Amino acid sequence: MRAGKFFPARKKTINMSQENKQQKINEALEEIRPFLQKDGGDIHLVSLKDDEVVVKFEGNCYHCKINNLTLRIGVKKIIQKYLPEIKTVKNIE
Repeated sequence: MRAGKFFPARKKTINMSQENKQQKINEALEEIRPFLQKDGGDIHLVSLKDDEVVVKFEGNCYHCKINNLTLRIGVKKIIQKYLPEIKTVKNIE
C-alpha cells in the first residue's frame, strides 16, 4: 500500500546509537575545548546515560571557582546544540 489520504506516511524516528551520541558529545566538547585550553584547562566525557551527560574538568578548570557556571552556560548549551534531548550535564570531581 502506498501512503496517501487513507494511509498517511509514517514519520521516521531516528534512534541514534549510544556510540553516535557519544561522538556528537565529543564533537560538542571539541567546540568548547580551545577556550578551556587557553586558560590551561580541558574537559572530557566520562559517561552518557539516557539524557544525562557526565564530564570531567581537568587542569586549571578542575579547581576553577566558576566551573559550574562554565558547565551550565557553555558546556550544556553546546552539547544541547548537538543533542537537544540531553537534559542534564554534570561534572564529576
